[in-house]
Amino acid sequence: MSDLGDTQTVTARRLFEVSAPVSPDLHLVRSQVGLHLLLPNGNRLFDVDAATFESLEAVRQSANGGALEELLRAKGLDLRKFIDDAPVVDPQVRALSLAVAQKCNLGCTYCYAQQGTFGGPAKNMPLQTALLAVDLLFKDVRSGDRVNLSFLGGEPLVNRSVIRSATERARQVSSEKGAEVTFSITTNGTLLTPEDGDFFEQYGFAVTVSLDGLGQDHDQLRPFKGGQGSFARVIQRVAPLIAQQRQMQVSARVTVTPRNLTLKETLDAFVAFGFHSVGFSPLLRSPTGSDEMTLSDLEMMLDQMVMCGEEFERRVIAGQRYPFANMVNAMREIHRGTHRPYPCGAGAGYLGVSADGDLSACHRFVGDEDGAMGDLVNGVDRGKQVMWLTERHVHRQQPCQQCWARYMCGGGCHHEVIKRGRPACDYIRGWLHYCLSAYSSLVSARPDYFGSQPATTH
Repeated sequence: MSDLGDTQTVTARRLFEVSAPVSPDLHLVRSQVGLHLLLPNGNRLFDVDAATFESLEAVRQSANGGALEELLRAKGLDLRKFIDDAPVVDPQVRALSLAVAQKCNLGCTYCYAQQGTFGGPAKNMPLQTALLAVDLLFKDVRSGDRVNLSFLGGEPLVNRSVIRSATERARQVSSEKGAEVTFSITTNGTLLTPEDGDFFEQYGFAVTVSLDGLGQDHDQLRPFKGGQGSFARVIQRVAPLIAQQRQMQVSARVTVTPRNLTLKETLDAFVAFGFHSVGFSPLLRSPTGSDEMTLSDLEMMLDQMVMCGEEFERRVIAGQRYPFANMVNAMREIHRGTHRPYPCGAGAGYLGVSADGDLSACHRFVGDEDGAMGDLVNGVDRGKQVMWLTERHVHRQQPCQQCWARYMCGGGCHHEVIKRGRPACDYIRGWLHYCLSAYSSLVSARPDYFGSQPATTH
């Protein structure tokens, strides 16, 4: 068990404090290279001098919107809105996740899919259902479009033959339509074979392996149903794929609970093992409440995440690869000025498909009426979809409306928010504040890391 109970979370508490929402219209950041202003609408990041920074801080504290607009106008900036209240309308399906096996050979303590069955009888997706899903995915696709077909469970490799047939069919249709299709799978890794590696390499799969730490940390969270640990088996089975990966990419995803908080040690070990990328996600909701993260746990996690981020900064500046997925993604999105009214494409361009052919807002809502979206036979239920996209818009969420980070996080994972609320807002803001600071330092020290795309900073 991870023993971080005595860790002093000084960094996290400081980040909680400096990232607390003061104004929904601006956020201020001090980094190692200077002072910065974030305008949330559009997520536009600017370098500012000390006098401007202090003036903005005074206006921010006063909550005087008119004074803020006047000050920004004097600096050649504005508060124009990049995102309005309108929901997405009639989105085209561009990504599907197929729950090809609603069954699993592990007994993970926190599984959102309730040991893989989603609360019902164990079942496999019939091939005909998978092929209907492929038809839906390509229904409105035109030449040059890009779609993604993903396989999840339970443990999807329990239904290996359907994965292979659906993949082959999707590649055939994509070729006929002149479109591009990418493939992904999330697996517990225990059933992987060399033949799977050959298949995933042939079709360029993004393979995500669920690994919740090293040795005992993983074993206590992800045991086989008989109680034995699964870590050694996963490492044995995934090693040949890591050695083989060229077209495929094999990544590790770590679900973080109060029992596996040694993130830096885990990250370094998995990077050394050869994973293409390694990412962490806090467990905010489980069906039984088991292992859910509390605020004090999230404090410790944020300290660990910043340790990983600081190592990422050092490695990037030194010209070395360090595939810490959370940091890579954050740097990319900040550089692009990514801003969004939803946290992801769930219920819009991305849908989940159950083994029975029911459609849901995403893979986490399989078998859940809260995210029901129709079925493969009758198509997407546009009425439910419109209601979802209207109600889940970040402008309809509280306390998001008053938060400077709302267009970065999009209001948080729909499933977690609906089922548990918002226990992680301080953590999310603290992490984003750190990432804004790190980005400002990296874009100064290594602008070439971000390629030819112009930065959002001025």
